[in-house]
Amino acid sequence: MVELSQLKAGDALPAFTTPPVTRLTLALYCGASGDHNPMHVDTDYAKAGGSPDVFAHGMLSMGYLGRLLTNWVPQRRIREYGVRFVAITQVGEAITCSGTVTELFEVNGERRARLALQTTNQHGHVKLTGDAVIAIA
Repeated sequence: MVELSQLKAGDALPAFTTPPVTRLTLALYCGASGDHNPMHVDTDYAKAGGSPDVFAHGMLSMGYLGRLLTNWVPQRRIREYGVRFVAITQVGEAITCSGTVTELFEVNGERRARLALQTTNQHGHVKLTGDAVIAIA
């Protein structure tokens, strides 16, 4: 892993891959988040709505990507974090979270890094894109 003080544009964050998303994952997230939308836990409801099956909450995927950041730096260093939902994460997909340093800059004497982030499934299909700014010194 690159030392924060040695960061440069193009450096990669330490990626990680989740276990495959299961129905249990969705049920647990439903309870933890308070998002009880039946599209995420009720197969009959999801199929009646035109989906082949239930699918992951978008915010679950955002949480995975946030974990990429907090696995790398303490939460107190995160200055900005945002995502764009690109595609639905299906049951059974293992999600890889990755990121790259795109810019180094300074704000009020604080050194910062801008990051490009994304999640992909095991087939390389992008599910979420995002960006973040972290304090590096």
